[in-house]
Amino acid sequence: MKNRLHKILESKYVEASAPCRIDLGGTLDIRTFYLPMRHLEPCTFNIALSLPTRVRLLPFEDKMVRISSKGFQDAQFPVDEVPFDHPMGLMFAIAAYFRAGGVHIRIDSSSPPRSALGGSSAAGVALVAALSELFDESGKISWSKSDIAMLAHAIEESVAGVPCGFQDQLAAVFGGVNAWHWPKRINDPSFRRMEIISEEEHVKLEKHIAVAYCGVPHESANINSRWIKQFLSGRFRREWGEIISCTKKFIDSLMEHNYKDASEFMLRETAIRMEMTPDVLDNLGKKLLDAAIQNHCGARFTGAGGGGCIWAIGESKDINRLKEVWREMLLEREEAFLLNATIDSKGLEIIKKE
Repeated sequence: MKNRLHKILESKYVEASAPCRIDLGGTLDIRTFYLPMRHLEPCTFNIALSLPTRVRLLPFEDKMVRISSKGFQDAQFPVDEVPFDHPMGLMFAIAAYFRAGGVHIRIDSSSPPRSALGGSSAAGVALVAALSELFDESGKISWSKSDIAMLAHAIEESVAGVPCGFQDQLAAVFGGVNAWHWPKRINDPSFRRMEIISEEEHVKLEKHIAVAYCGVPHESANINSRWIKQFLSGRFRREWGEIISCTKKFIDSLMEHNYKDASEFMLRETAIRMEMTPDVLDNLGKKLLDAAIQNHCGARFTGAGGGGCIWAIGESKDINRLKEVWREMLLEREEAFLLNATIDSKGLEIIKKE
C-alpha cells in the first residue's frame, strides 16, 4: 500500500544540499560554556566550504524508512522502530520526527567521512530541509532557514548523548564567512549572525586559507566530552576565557584583512586547546601545525579535533608555500590529501523537480 508521501515522491524530485565548515572558537557554541561565561560575550567563527552534503528523497515501502550513505551499510526500519543509536541514528531520528514512513533517504557527502568538518550536521540540515519541503507539499507546515537550523540542532543534541554546539547547523544553512554570537539572556535570540567577509570578497579570502584532511577519522565526542567534564569540574576556566579573547581578536584581524595577526591569534587558540587535551592532534597533525608556523601561517584542527582536518590562514604567498609543503607531508598517509578550500556563499539549497 502506498502512502501519500510515497505517491508524491513517485512524481516529484526532492533534494537538498548544505555545506561543511572550517572553524575557530568552537565549543563556545555549547550552552554549558556560553551561559556561565556570558559576561565575556563568547562567539564562534566559521567559514562554509563548497563541500556539500546532498540528501535526496525517494519513494519506498509504506511505513518503512531506508537510508543509504557512502561508507555505511544500507539500513531500513519501520518508522516507529528506527534506532537512534545507529551509525546513522541522527538521520533516523529526523525521519522519526517527521514520521517519514515510505521514504528512502539517499545521502551523498563531498567531504571525507568523519573529517571534523561538520558533515553529519550538514546532512541533518539537508534532511530537515528536504522533509520540510516534502511535507509542505503534503499540506503541512514548512520551516524557515533559522527553524531548519534550530530543529536539526535540537534533534542532534537529543540523540548524541553529549551537549552539542550550534555552529555547524548555522554554517550549513547560511553559508559564507560569519561570527556567531550566543545569547546572554533567556529572552535573547538563539544566535546573532555577523557577516565577517562579504560574498564579493570570498574569492580573495580563498587565497589566504588552506585545508588538509589528515587521513584519520575524528572522534569529536571523546574530545568534547573531556572538555565538558573539565569545565564542569571548574578546571581551565581561565583558559576558556582566553580562547574567547583569541576568537574575538582573530575575527577583528580578519575583518581588517590583517592575516599576520589573525594567524597569531589562531595559533594561540590552538596552543591553549592542546594544553588542555594534548592528543587533539596526532603526529601528522602536529607536523602540519609545525610546518604552518615555520611558514608564518596560523593553523588549527577543525571541530573538536582528534583526527579529521586541519586548516591554515596567512598571507597568500605564505599559504601558497605551505600548500606545497603540506602536499608533500600528506603523502606519508595514504588517505590524507589537500582539500579544495573554496567558500560556499549560498548555504542551504533545495531542489524541486516535478
